[in-house]
Amino acid sequence: MNEVADQPNAIQPVVIGLAGWSGSGKTTLALKLIAALKARGLRVATIKHAHHGFDVDVPGKDSYAHRQAGADEVVVASSQRIAHMIEAPLPDPNQRRSLEELLPRVSGADAVVVEGFKAGTHPKLEIFRPELQRPRLLGEVPNILAVATPGGLSDGPAGIPVFDLDAIQASLDALLALFRDA
Repeated sequence: MNEVADQPNAIQPVVIGLAGWSGSGKTTLALKLIAALKARGLRVATIKHAHHGFDVDVPGKDSYAHRQAGADEVVVASSQRIAHMIEAPLPDPNQRRSLEELLPRVSGADAVVVEGFKAGTHPKLEIFRPELQRPRLLGEVPNILAVATPGGLSDGPAGIPVFDLDAIQASLDALLALFRDA
């Protein structure tokens, strides 16, 4: 359980969701945001949706052998980091985990950068690249608060802030204020 989230007066992290088509630059923007937020002294967490099965463990390591032997949870700890792996298959392989299920697992973060989970209700920044010739997500995906495009050029609806995808550092204050108030 997340002790911070369980405290009634705990400050909740700013959640910045990134939504866009494949190849739009979600991961590139996530990396820029993480670096910019860290440069401000903030504690940053990320949550990334994976479309397919994945494994962060390595065959031949003891932790991998523990899982192969049937451990439902494995915690690996060093002086630098802690990894907590949980075997938690959903009953339906087509079912997806929700961001609401995962956010409480993040503890002590000032900001959470979320990549994927575009159907969720959390606040999102759409990454839009006209050259991909894909439709906008704005209006189709819930809770898009702003759009980021190369050069900050957009013909989006009035009242929707547009940020320059290539100069996100310069827009960080406005972006944080927008998402903090969401």
